[in-house]
Amino acid sequence: MTTTNLTKTPDAAPGAPLIPLPLGTARILTLAGSAVTLVGTFLAWTWSQDFPGNLTVTGYPGGLQTLTLTGALLTLLFTLSGYGIKGLRWLTPGGTHSPVRLLALGTLGTTLFAMAAISVVLGGLINLDPGAWISGVGALAATVGAFALPEDAHGETPAANGWERFRQSLKAPAPNTPEPLPGWAEILVITGVFAAGLFVFAYGIDIEYPELFIGFLITVGFTFAAFGKAGLPRRTSQLAGKHRKVAMLAALAAAICFPFTQTNDQYALIGAQVLIFATVALGLNVVVGLAGLLDLGYVAFLGVGAYTAALVSGTASSAFDVKFPFWAAALAGAAASLLFGVIIGAPTLRLRGDYLAIVTLGFGEIFRITVLNLNGKTGPDITNGSNGVTNVPDLNIFGFDLGIQHDVLGFTLTRSANYFLLMLLFTVIVVLVFRRSAESRIGRAWVAIREDETAATAMGINGFRLKLMAFALGAALAGFAGSVQAHLGYSVTPEQYQFAGSVAPNSAFLLAAVILGGMGTIAGPLIGAALLYLIPAKLAFMQDYQLVLFGLALILLMRFKPEGLVADRRKKLEFHETDQQAASDDALTGAGTGVAKAGA
Repeated sequence: MTTTNLTKTPDAAPGAPLIPLPLGTARILTLAGSAVTLVGTFLAWTWSQDFPGNLTVTGYPGGLQTLTLTGALLTLLFTLSGYGIKGLRWLTPGGTHSPVRLLALGTLGTTLFAMAAISVVLGGLINLDPGAWISGVGALAATVGAFALPEDAHGETPAANGWERFRQSLKAPAPNTPEPLPGWAEILVITGVFAAGLFVFAYGIDIEYPELFIGFLITVGFTFAAFGKAGLPRRTSQLAGKHRKVAMLAALAAAICFPFTQTNDQYALIGAQVLIFATVALGLNVVVGLAGLLDLGYVAFLGVGAYTAALVSGTASSAFDVKFPFWAAALAGAAASLLFGVIIGAPTLRLRGDYLAIVTLGFGEIFRITVLNLNGKTGPDITNGSNGVTNVPDLNIFGFDLGIQHDVLGFTLTRSANYFLLMLLFTVIVVLVFRRSAESRIGRAWVAIREDETAATAMGINGFRLKLMAFALGAALAGFAGSVQAHLGYSVTPEQYQFAGSVAPNSAFLLAAVILGGMGTIAGPLIGAALLYLIPAKLAFMQDYQLVLFGLALILLMRFKPEGLVADRRKKLEFHETDQQAASDDALTGAGTGVAKAGA
């Protein structure tokens, strides 16, 4: 009698490595290469102090050396986790070898970039000291060893060529049951994650020269890709969901601590501008991410709020001799933007797709041209035309003047730090509004309209009314942020509110921030906006090539992460449906083979 075996089919065997070496040899080579790289960072990389960061000191890494050191340490830790060490195994719940490859590759990229930058700035490879060569050779050896490790197996059939295997290493890991931790340890992990995020953000803003910032981007990019492949973001989100209040408090505490970490007022100003950009992007996420309405003129609502707050601020350049308290000015800015949202949305939201995008693009240009012509010559004298509304006074809230320094607990809060904390409060309010809206019946109706408006209408949803509500809410949130922007920048001019350009925020960059970060999520637009504002601010020397690099980055993103950096489950399923279907077919094929063998 034949017995049929219907037991669970095991995961597919690991694929052959790109470089044929025994597993033990590959691990030893990776460990040894990372150790050599680490040692090289404690030696001088160049003899001249003309290269920024002072890489001439032996025994004290600085500048780009610290980034290479960080990458080498992480490569060592993740490689050791493959030996099953209990404390380190927690690092790789989703896979062991793919994160090591990404970390080793990032370390090699940072090191080679540093060596190339030293050679270009100082005039040749002759300016490289032995420490740079030692770290370079070590990083190369570690990368060779990492790519000699076998592929992680999660039920997928290993790709036939190296490029497809590398693409597989960038995909999200398969679910894996993590080792349980005590409650106090989970809270400690959550706190540590947000503390690390604060450190990385503060370090990036505090970078003074472009060579270090480019190395920082290389290291952070590969590190986060490795963490994603290791399954750490998924595990952290599970812990944050389990301890939601602790996670919210930790995130808020980390954000509040940021201005206390900055000694340069210029960097705190960048932080405040990033928050304004991020808050407006989150407002646009209501329109694009939840309701699925393509708005190409959204920056105009930011301008409406900013102009409204500036005109009622009491400045001498205002056409109105009034001075509202800030809370009234902020509400006036939000109300004016909401009103314009309704006025523009009511006749246009019956359009869909590209037609709606063209109409909103036209509205954004109409707003900019209108405030440009309200100069007393081609129209009423209200906005001072191209000169804008200037000399907007600093805010004074309950006797607290945001325009002067304040000493708090031994720390000095500068003007920019004061506005950062105020904008942080506004960001929290916008996040709460977005979250409550997304989780409500209206939010679910918005998602239904985004997915299929015809089906949603057939189920009794009033599509026009709900789309108008999304348009109005998004506009009000943008006007809310604009009221702070007017006071932070001292002036409001038409050139600040264009569809595209080198000055952020503009409509194109706001939309890109939502798509880059992840539509329909909270963290996605915040991260996307921070990246799109911070990178141009730190790489000003590449301003002439900004749009080219921006387009290239979008192409790469659409190729590898079409769902965005932070994607919800629906988007992840939508954009990776082919991969999941292939994995399902492979599993069915494997199960059928097992049944056939059992029957035989």
